[in-house]
Amino acid sequence: MTRLNRITLDRLKRLPRVASVWEGDRRSVGGLMDDEGGLRQRHTESSDCILWVDSSHGAVRGLTIVPTTCGYEPVVRTLLQAIESPQGNLAPARPQKIVVSDREIQFYLRGALQGLDIAIDYAPELPLIDELFNALQQSAEMSEAELPPRYAEAMIDKAMEMWELAPWNILNEQQVLAVELNAWDIDTLYVSMLGMGGVEYGLLMYRSLDSLKQFRQRVLMGQQSPKQMQEAFLEQDCLYLNFELFDDEPFDNGFQPAGWLGTAPEAVQPDFGSIHPLEGMRSQLADEEGATFLVAMEAIGRFVTRYRNQLEKPSLKALKSSYKIPNPQKNGSRSPLQVTVRTLPEVTEELVAETDEALGDGVGPTGLVNFPVLRDDYVPEGAIIILTQFQRRMLDDLRHDSAVAFQAQAWPKALNGTATNSPDLPVVLIQTSRPKAKTLIQQLQQAQGVQAVCFNPGSDPFSGEAFELGLLQTGDGELHLFAEYETNGSADRHLLERWNQWQNDCSGACAVVIASGITGNSKGKPGVKDILAVFEARCKTPKELHLPPLMLQYAAEWEMD
Repeated sequence: MTRLNRITLDRLKRLPRVASVWEGDRRSVGGLMDDEGGLRQRHTESSDCILWVDSSHGAVRGLTIVPTTCGYEPVVRTLLQAIESPQGNLAPARPQKIVVSDREIQFYLRGALQGLDIAIDYAPELPLIDELFNALQQSAEMSEAELPPRYAEAMIDKAMEMWELAPWNILNEQQVLAVELNAWDIDTLYVSMLGMGGVEYGLLMYRSLDSLKQFRQRVLMGQQSPKQMQEAFLEQDCLYLNFELFDDEPFDNGFQPAGWLGTAPEAVQPDFGSIHPLEGMRSQLADEEGATFLVAMEAIGRFVTRYRNQLEKPSLKALKSSYKIPNPQKNGSRSPLQVTVRTLPEVTEELVAETDEALGDGVGPTGLVNFPVLRDDYVPEGAIIILTQFQRRMLDDLRHDSAVAFQAQAWPKALNGTATNSPDLPVVLIQTSRPKAKTLIQQLQQAQGVQAVCFNPGSDPFSGEAFELGLLQTGDGELHLFAEYETNGSADRHLLERWNQWQNDCSGACAVVIASGITGNSKGKPGVKDILAVFEARCKTPKELHLPPLMLQYAAEWEMD
């Protein structure tokens, strides 16, 4: 068993010892927890919450969410945080006694905390923690999506019909549909499709055209902080239908490819809700909102089915059709509703023009951005990605090694220099097994080699997380994802800052190195003998590749195979 070392014990003993009793426990939280911005963050079903509270004062001193598969070490870590760095601006202190309701945790703590002068007792019940967890569970249950009982089954069925229809395959988010309801205090819904890029699938049904335009303008403003993107997201005024995709495939090495790059999902779950500038995001829907969803989805389905051929053509035409749709409200009027659906070519042109202006060049004949194909099937799963530097002398040696596939870049003379006076070259090092490395090299060669390395920023407005996607551009114009970096964290941010400095020192020159040895002693630090290929390339900005900042809840029109 691991015990605290003497230095740590001495440090903790210097803290004041208070005559209080703390309760501690570890319980499953297979649901949702609030982040500090008030948004719901999803945790897997195999997550536990570790909680330490001062029962004498009713104060929470430490709280941590950990995978269920973790051992007892996180319980100790959370306790030490509660002692030295408690939450809620409480003063650091050692308790006189701690009480737990798990015998195994009690025995573990007795061994790990030897010498700390804290009594460790067992109690079958912990009243304060029971109360806190019950309140947390009730809050989670209240925050779960709650559909109107009378419409719930019909809404799910109609949503799955919409999933099968997949209107986002023929309409992008700029090709807005107007759905005139004139019911339940709604005149017209302005519907934007999400899913042509595979980032998020669903419908955003704005209660006003101004709200739709304002949100798009905020998205196109350029690089913004996660909090700014989150704020823009919550200022929308719309009903939404999102489809959550589930895949049983686990991802190795703590790296999960972006959601739009995966294969077909194992299951699909529709999520309904509302966003309002004063309410924020809400998943509990009133009867009138449930009826609105049913009628709008039925009208959109009929319209897309009827005009599919015309909608698939590049230029959006003015199309309009009216439908008599049964009123789903049992207590309301039993006469059918007259619902009109129409395209808005003028609005689409306006939105396209704004997008073109924000993104600059790189627009196609249809006025839509010509995004390249984005793939994640080249870099093997489980590969180690390292941003590092190579000496020019070493690269020159590899250039003349017949066992190494070497792609030379036609750099300007100013970038070439000599092995003695040139700065070390920034390198994206991809280490995998030898067979997978050879396959990757062959794929890159068939794609006309590596031309550029780019880091494209983005954010997730639901969680407020910022990230950058590491991309390789091959000679055929396609982009290949090699890593995802969370820029909220200091480690990834510093790594990208170092990379930016390195490439500035080399005037944009860089290289991609493929190495084997992931299963041997050279794992994470391949030697010269492990290097199988070098692709000299250039560092390019997202603007040079005509890539906009990516927001996970508002898909760009990525053209997929």
